[in-house]
Amino acid sequence: MIKHLNITVKGKVQGVFYRKSTKAVADQLGVRGMILNEPNGDVYIEAEADQSTLEMFIEWCEEGPQDAEVSTVESHEGELKNYRNFEVVKRRS
Repeated sequence: MIKHLNITVKGKVQGVFYRKSTKAVADQLGVRGMILNEPNGDVYIEAEADQSTLEMFIEWCEEGPQDAEVSTVESHEGELKNYRNFEVVKRRS
């Protein structure tokens, strides 16, 4: 069963290729959704996949790319939006 997670990643996660790296991992795992930088320095992700795939994805989010320093990852279930792929969004519309 496909689930939808809203994920907020806090720490040193901007300016370290976090979004680009996360997209590569999402594409590899088959996660659909989107990622964007928040004005406050956080990264916001919406991810859709089955439970075990989302668990692997969250594990990766807790590490991030080499130069990232993730302090916390918060996630909660949301309403399924049926994303077609995973994309990096420049700013909220």
